[in-house]
Amino acid sequence: MTVLVRSGVGPLCAVARAAIPSIWRGKYFSSGNEPAENNPVTPMLRHLMYKIKSTGPITVAEYMKEVLTNPAKGYYVYRDMLGEQGDFITSPEISQIFGELLGIWFISEWMATGKSTAFQLVELGPGRGTLVGDILRVFTQLGSVLKNCDISVHLVEVSQKLSEIQALTLTEEKVPLERNAGSPVYMKGVTKSGIPISWYRHLHDVPKGYSFYLAHEFFDVLPVHKFQKTPQGWREVFIDIDPQVSDKLRFVLAPSATPAEAFIQHDETRDHVEVCPDAGVIIEELSQRIALTGGAALVADYGHDGTKTDTFRGFCGHKLHDVLIAPGTADLTADVDFSYLRRMAQGKVASLGPIKQHTFLKNMGIDVRLKVLLDKSFQLGHFPLQSAQEIKIKETHFIHCR
Repeated sequence: MTVLVRSGVGPLCAVARAAIPSIWRGKYFSSGNEPAENNPVTPMLRHLMYKIKSTGPITVAEYMKEVLTNPAKGYYVYRDMLGEQGDFITSPEISQIFGELLGIWFISEWMATGKSTAFQLVELGPGRGTLVGDILRVFTQLGSVLKNCDISVHLVEVSQKLSEIQALTLTEEKVPLERNAGSPVYMKGVTKSGIPISWYRHLHDVPKGYSFYLAHEFFDVLPVHKFQKTPQGWREVFIDIDPQVSDKLRFVLAPSATPAEAFIQHDETRDHVEVCPDAGVIIEELSQRIALTGGAALVADYGHDGTKTDTFRGFCGHKLHDVLIAPGTADLTADVDFSYLRRMAQGKVASLGPIKQHTFLKNMGIDVRLKVLLDKSFQLGHFPLQSAQEIKIKETHFIHCR
């Protein structure tokens, strides 16, 4: 987890069709000998094959962007992929404690920085709205502390399906939502606790002002470029059509240097790296906003501190899934390089972390809160849905900037 506290890259050139078959195979990928019935030709696969035939092999970053957020066929655009019936589950869906402790953290930061008369709560990729809902419940419970502060909620969400679920979770049914698909603010409403709430597709559309930003498992789905060290230097990993099987994709290496190589550190010692320019752009935007108008940002995600190599993987039905099989039917993700996020924030804001999520939550008092909930549950005669072990949430990391 990382915190930012106050104190773009253009398209790659098309690669020649004479790409080098990749001798590298990621640890999360299958052998490539899957039977045909396990490799269905999805609408997204047809789209990608047409694209590759037209312009040549595509980068892993372009592949991720198309598969996840293509407006017509993207994995995230029209489906609810969260929960037991979906492909993965996140901390807020397991227990209310996670969001409650973050709510307390935001209030603590607000008090420590002078109790401004207004602040915006901005979440990037809010899932079903469960996390911000738990945070807002804490704001309501501590209303006496926040009584002289005007709060507004701003959600950055590209998924039409998830934005509708968020509205059902968070807004007051008696107050109709304002919708304008062509506007940067494509939906507006009022939360159940009476707080104004707005939806945007892009962070740059969110009004500037004193804000607390939250990105929980957001950066790990941003597109990454993958590079392999070869005797000729760094070569980017691309995705091409397998010449042996017409409806199957394969990894290849670019025959020469590509522009995204500029994002690799000159003193890099690993033999395989993943770089995410989009993450740098967003961190720069957050840092500039915090430096200009105040506030803080909290980033919680799977990640590392510039040490891991191949982390690109897929999830379908809560199981690892070959990233090149049936694109559009599985989530794609890559661990966040927190050392890169820190470099992009350097000189603009203070950056703290990353620390492991369980350390952050223990420092915030998760054990005490869990005991209170369990005691209440037993007093009411309810057997808790999660045991203490199950509520010990996964090893994501936090980074904090202000």
